[in-house]
Amino acid sequence: MKYNKDTSEKILDSAIDIFQENGFNGTRMQAIADKAKINKSLLHYYFKSKDKLFQIIIEKAVKLFIPRVLKVINVEGDIFQMIRDFVSAYIDMLRKNPHIPSFIINEINNNPERLLKLLKTSGFNVDFVKVKIQEDIDKGIIRDISPEHLLLNTLSLCIFPFVAKPMVVGIILNGEEDKFEKLLDERKKVVANFIIDSIKI
Repeated sequence: MKYNKDTSEKILDSAIDIFQENGFNGTRMQAIADKAKINKSLLHYYFKSKDKLFQIIIEKAVKLFIPRVLKVINVEGDIFQMIRDFVSAYIDMLRKNPHIPSFIINEINNNPERLLKLLKTSGFNVDFVKVKIQEDIDKGIIRDISPEHLLLNTLSLCIFPFVAKPMVVGIILNGEEDKFEKLLDERKKVVANFIIDSIKI
């Protein structure tokens, strides 16, 4: 059987939708095949197992996502602008790839070693950011705060609306999903200002 790139991409797109809808454990290969409008045998020809398919999706997402986000971090410049640029880029990337947070959480719960290895090989390294934070603390530009906590605070505030979207829309936005995109636009400024105000001297 001849390999067809379009068929492969159609399967991956369908798998992302089904994984998002049902979670990893609740997803069946037949459901992915049905979504892609192919038979199950063809699905198994392209991807031998559900785990392999999920792994490929994770790998593609991380290899696309991490370099683009890290690229906007300018450790030579102003730390406050660095935070604004990072938050804006991170939220925009999550908007374009909303499946990434839930997929990453699944990997954290089920195969943390594989995820850690993938992150390392993708060039994910925050040591240079931690050095920048410590340098600005030493210069008296920002207050004394653990670089690890500053990174976690920033990442958490960006990621949470995507991970908890059903709750955010259903409770905080009173079921008005059309307001979610506006909320994300607002959070670029709100999150950046919140983080900056928490460290500014």
